[in-house]
Order: sequence, then C-alpha cells, then structure tokens
Amino acid sequence: MTNMKKSLYVLLVVMMVFLAACGSDSSKGGNDKSNEASNDTKKSEEKSADETGEVQEVTFWHAMTDTHEEWLKKKTDEFNKEHKDIKVKLVGQGNYGDLSQKLLAAAKAKNSPTIAQAYGEWIADYDRNNLVVDLKPMIEGENGFDDKESYDDITEVFRKDNTFGDKVLGLPFNKSTRVLYVNNDYLKKAGLKAPETWEELEAAAEKMTTTVDGKKVVGMGFENGMAHEISMWIKQAGGEFVDEKNNKVLFDSPEGLKALQFINNMLDNGTARMAGEDEYLSGPFTNGDVAMYIGSNAGIPFVEKDAKMDWTTVPLPKGKEAAAPFQGTNITMFASSTEEQQKAAFEYMKYLISKENTIDWAKTTGYLPVRQSALDSEEWQSFVKEHPVHAAGVSQYDGAFIEDRVPDAFAMKEAIGTELDKMLFDDAEPKETLKNMAEKAQAAIDKAKK
Repeated sequence: MTNMKKSLYVLLVVMMVFLAACGSDSSKGGNDKSNEASNDTKKSEEKSADETGEVQEVTFWHAMTDTHEEWLKKKTDEFNKEHKDIKVKLVGQGNYGDLSQKLLAAAKAKNSPTIAQAYGEWIADYDRNNLVVDLKPMIEGENGFDDKESYDDITEVFRKDNTFGDKVLGLPFNKSTRVLYVNNDYLKKAGLKAPETWEELEAAAEKMTTTVDGKKVVGMGFENGMAHEISMWIKQAGGEFVDEKNNKVLFDSPEGLKALQFINNMLDNGTARMAGEDEYLSGPFTNGDVAMYIGSNAGIPFVEKDAKMDWTTVPLPKGKEAAAPFQGTNITMFASSTEEQQKAAFEYMKYLISKENTIDWAKTTGYLPVRQSALDSEEWQSFVKEHPVHAAGVSQYDGAFIEDRVPDAFAMKEAIGTELDKMLFDDAEPKETLKNMAEKAQAAIDKAKK
C-alpha cells in the first residue's frame, strides 16, 4: 500500500471511530432501538465495503455538460449505491479540447485518471505510449459480460472503434452519426421530397434558397469545423481518406476533388452557407433561416427544444457511395491505475452500457444505443415510432465507418481544417485546397511518427 493510500485508509478508520463515538453519545438522550438500527446499518455497509478490502476509488474524467452530465451523475450515484466497495468520482474537464490536453498533461506527470472519455484516435496515441489497458482479458474473464448482454452484442462498428490489433482498449459511450435535418414546411412549399442523393440535395438547396414571408432562406447549411466530416464527403464520392495501416493520405484524388467541388459550388452560388458566427446550425435551422443542414444526431434535443415548425431528420444523401461516419467517444482505462481499481472501473464501464442504460442514454440525449439488443428492443422501437426523428441515425449502420486512427490525428485534422477553411471562407480554389490539405496532413502524420 502506498503512503498516500495508507494515509487515506488511516483517515477513513479515524472517521469511522469518530462517527461511532458520536453515535454512542447521542444514544444517551435518544431512541436506543433507532440508534441500534442505525449502527447495524453502518456495520452492514462497512462489511460490504470491506469484503474485498478497501473501497476502490475510480476517477472518471469526462467532457459532459448540461443534460448529459446530469444523466451521468444520476447513473453514477446509482452505481455507487449498488456497489459499496467502489466509489466512482466524476471530474468534468471542460470541452473535448480541454479534456485532451489535460489527459496528455496528466500522462506526462504520471497522474492519469482511472478512466476517461477518449476518441479512437486519442486511444491509438495512448497505446503507442503504453498508457492504456487492454480490456480483452477482463472481457473474456469470469467477471466479463454475461450471456444476455455479451460483448458481441455491442454493435460491430463500435467494437471496431475500440479494437487495436489484438487488443480492446475501450468501450463505446456517447456515439453519434451525421444526419440531414430538414424543414418539412419548406420542402412541402417547394413541392419536394427529402433528398436522397447529392444531385437531389443540390437541386433542393437551390429551390429552397428563396424569400419566405420577407425572410431570406438559404437552402443548405454546413457546420463549422468541416475537417471533422470531410472524410464523409470523400468516401461518399467513392474515394479513400487515409491508409491507416501505412499512415498515408489518400484523399488527393479525383474523388477528393469532386467532394470539395460539390461543397464549394453550393457555397459559391449562394444556395448553401456555413454556420459561421452562429457556431452551430441548429439555431439558424430552428429560426427558419436555413432549410436543411447536416449535423450530429446528438443535436436532436437542441432542435426539439426550439423548433416551431414541422421538421425531421433523414439519412445522409449519398454520392457514388453511401457513407456515414459513426463518431463520439469511448471510455478507456489508464495503465497507471492499480489492478483493483481497474477491476472496479470495468464494472462501472459495463454498467454504463448495459441494455437498460444505453437505451435510457439514447432517449435522454439523442446519442445512439450501442447494443444490438437495445436497438431491437420493444422499448427502443416504440420510442422511435413515437419520435421518428431518431430513425435516420440508426438506419445508417450499413454504410457506417469510423475515423482513420493515424498518429496525432488531431494535428492532422487541424492541418486539414486550416487549408479547408481557406476554401470555405476565403475563396481558395478546390484543386489548390485539396493539394495543400494533403501535403499538410501528411506532414502532420509524418511528424507524429518520429
């Protein structure tokens, strides 16, 4: 036992003695049976906590806020009450950028949390530095998943996102995909159906770019930070993004150029706009300023809260191929934790993605259930029937893909974003943009490999 653990254990014992003494004093002037029952409860709790030794504290760093954080706190409290020998401590670390930086700093200081939210690309970098734990032995061990909620019940695309060679380095948590948000009132007024192809999307954007009741409406919207979804457009065009095995950029291709030209043409002719200063397009969409936009299905609750028109979500319009990025973070476990903490953390991770909890999480937040049994359940099917805006996301598994996990993918995307923004905001030509994107992205990958 380390000195710190010894100190914590001694402090815990002293507190127990102090509480017992206080209970003894108070019983002199109170109800003896009531105090005896209270002491019996305390002894029972202490016994439960001590059956496998000291209480194992699991620290979970996350980037959840608002409704998402409230759900996480509620479920964590429930878990802690059910597991007297485990204490999960939640630590919010701001947004994902903040979380990433703090995890790197903690790793350098050898002070990592037990578990944390992390994208697949982050986990790949952690693995290259031997920072994370292979969960496979726990998954296959006697305390792994049960038959009803087996590991294989986790949707294949999410298992793939956590598989690195022969290792499993995380479990899926808040997972989402891109969908097309559509203003049905504008569609009906234009005499259109929801677009299913690039050609239909382009035509619908043009027809719905108009003036409605004195309001200027733009047909199509693209979110800021398109570097995080440009792989989607390139794959839909029939191209490849990155060769993950050989860490080589592949998108400087005719398909890559076609994707950039498609986006740029709509921006140039005014039938599409970027989110720009609005930051997210849910606002312009619910205000009626934009007729359609592509965004995460996790944004559904935000649109539901403010929308005053008839709207829905539909699957992504396809180009040559149907391709939908399945994104979001996993929960990974850090190797600096003790074996006892790791076992405790694994119990908590399994709990968060149980069939019951992943359904409740999806219904509450708009994220996707991560289990096939959840998707097939009567509860989820009934929910989707009552809330059809959730149908589009879960209909796209056939075209699902995960982000390529190359060294320092964050730096690669930053490099892509810098060049892409020059086209989106400063009129750079698609061909020049594509060339510069590829060069800068490859340089970022090569630098990370050294």
